Amino acid sequence: MSNTSINDNEVDIVIAAINSDLEPFMNEWRPVFSQFHLIIVKDPDMNGELHIPEGFNVDVFTKSDIDRVVGSSTSILFSGYSCRYFGYLVSRKKYIISIDDDCIPARDTNGDLVDVVAQHIANLQAPATPFFFNTLYDPYRKGADFVRGYPFSLRSGVTCALSCGLWLNLADYDAPTQALKPGQRNSRYVDAVMTVPVRSLMPVSGINIAFNREVVGPALFPALRLAGEGKLRWETVEDIWSGMCVKVICDHLGLGVKSGIPYVWRRERGDAIESLKKEWEGVKLMEEVVPFFQSVRLPQTAVTAEDCVVDMAKSVKEQLGKVDPMFARAADAMGDWVKLWKSVGSSSPGV
Repeated sequence: MSNTSINDNEVDIVIAAINSDLEPFMNEWRPVFSQFHLIIVKDPDMNGELHIPEGFNVDVFTKSDIDRVVGSSTSILFSGYSCRYFGYLVSRKKYIISIDDDCIPARDTNGDLVDVVAQHIANLQAPATPFFFNTLYDPYRKGADFVRGYPFSLRSGVTCALSCGLWLNLADYDAPTQALKPGQRNSRYVDAVMTVPVRSLMPVSGINIAFNREVVGPALFPALRLAGEGKLRWETVEDIWSGMCVKVICDHLGLGVKSGIPYVWRRERGDAIESLKKEWEGVKLMEEVVPFFQSVRLPQTAVTAEDCVVDMAKSVKEQLGKVDPMFARAADAMGDWVKLWKSVGSSSPGV
């Protein structure tokens, strides 16, 4: 791994609390998380008190906090996994790392505990190379470099804005795939990370992710909600939609996105066949969504992430709104998100 400088005053770890008992989860992560500030956002639909062990620097936000900050005059819903976006909103740190509460630390091929914070920050602090693919993966990692034929004019790279980690055990398959292969588990630890090429879309998973909030924070938002959305990853597409938006925005702004290490170990949760009944709507919608994102282009006047989200929301409403009213609602939520980001950003820290 390349040398990484981590200032704990620059990192927030955001956790969406879908389960009330966070003690097992937090204790598993103690060797890593105890060094940093945590933001835990309780799913506003969940009843009961959160159980959080001592020994962490943590701020907990609940439904009353969300209502106080956001109010009721918005199309944005922070329920389920979407509650984590409230953490993105109220953070004041440069880097955000978000891990789902059904994940525990993974171990690498040497049996050592994977430090997700160090690896994500290494990905974000090292440049990305979206304009020319390096066949030896990330050229900035220790032991790697640019291969023969790589243009020297492109070797300085660009700012990496988004780091997408992976999963051991239960990979982030969709419900149809997991239902068809119920026993399939990911046991392959590939010690590599690479930049996703410009104009290549990807399914960004919110399970294990990090980003530069100062650069692309406004481009990660809760917008597209399925009519029958549930409380399992199989039953949502909010992160997939947000991920395609942020990838197009990164391409437009000349920023990089990486995929690969760090890994987390994802525990078993839910029933893929039951979830399939809820997610099938999202599976079908993807056939409409992908061509849109492949063809959408943002104007040169869009020079910030906020500008890009506003312009993209207009295109979503004009081109996809007539396909399904769900997209029109997503466009409204994107516009409301930018307004909310600006208003909360101008308030005092900790809102």
